[in-house]
Amino acid sequence: MQVLQVQLMVAADPAEVGRARRWVRAQVLAFGADPDAPFAETLVLVVSELVTNAVLHTGRPAVLRLSWPPAAGPLRVEVADASGSAPAPRHATASATSGRGLELVELLCARWGWYPQGSGKLVWCEIDRAGAGGGQSVREARALTA
Repeated sequence: MQVLQVQLMVAADPAEVGRARRWVRAQVLAFGADPDAPFAETLVLVVSELVTNAVLHTGRPAVLRLSWPPAAGPLRVEVADASGSAPAPRHATASATSGRGLELVELLCARWGWYPQGSGKLVWCEIDRAGAGGGQSVREARALTA
């Protein structure tokens, strides 16, 4: 089975998060998928959270990679950055303006994890095309983390 893989270099600038979201939407279309499908909305949100973490917590460039199997298998998202620090999921308070990213990733993805890579790390997740990993919609996941 051939897996299509594309990647985007992301500069150490918070404005790059929006560019990453637009790029992912364009990839969904390029792969011939419905950009309004629930998995596409999940994909954009998860990419946004992982790229935000990489840019904000390292202050260095990162690499975003999508692996798209042609069959109905899960999509894989990878973000490699230059920090060797482990991702630290936390539970944000209701009034917090940040701190929900990895919690959303965990709720929306079938699987996620990380491993050291060179002097940095690679954070990855898999998204089922049939829906969110835990059966959560993006709206439900946002409500649970609010």
